Amino acid sequence: MPLHLFRPLLPGATFSERLIACFGAGVGIALTYLAGTLAPHGTLPAIVAPLGASAVLVFAVPASPLAQPWPVIGGNTISALVGIAVWRLLPDPAVAAGVAVAAAILVMSLLRCLHPPGGAAALTAVIGGAAVHEAGFGFALVPVALNSIALVAAGLAFHRLTRRSYPHRPVPAPKPTSGILPADIDAALAEMHESFDIAREDLDQLIARAQAHAAAR
Repeated sequence: MPLHLFRPLLPGATFSERLIACFGAGVGIALTYLAGTLAPHGTLPAIVAPLGASAVLVFAVPASPLAQPWPVIGGNTISALVGIAVWRLLPDPAVAAGVAVAAAILVMSLLRCLHPPGGAAALTAVIGGAAVHEAGFGFALVPVALNSIALVAAGLAFHRLTRRSYPHRPVPAPKPTSGILPADIDAALAEMHESFDIAREDLDQLIARAQAHAAAR
């Protein structure tokens, strides 16, 4: 089997960083579950499955725009609300499932809180069963919003203890040493017709630092 398949998927990721992310996610999910048990949730679970995916983003890629506090809290909660509304309007589960996820992506994009686990939150609102449907829009508050807030709080505390930037604040980029301007980067992104999981400021900083290293060499 080719060994390159086992190389780190994310640039800059080291084994020690992955271990720290594993530990943080474990602690974060445990605390989130405990917070869920403290609120009245009836027959609903104390924690919902999409939070597992949120933990991957918050602890493994805290610099990602998709992992910031507003996308985590807003994306999960708003998507759950969308899913509940769609279920009430469309009784067919197959149609409701597709429409709920599609609508959640649209609403999250418009509200600048795109968060992949939000799609799972919307889907859970549709296929979660009788307990979720009986809870109605309250499901979006407890456990979804409560879980999301607890996970973000755990992420804030953990990353502060481990001295990582969360919420991520890009460091100002050094002055470019070549003729590449921000407008050139925008033009290149437009030509590629792709969305990349990196903040615009981080992309500027990465290119500027690479230029500085090239000039020094």
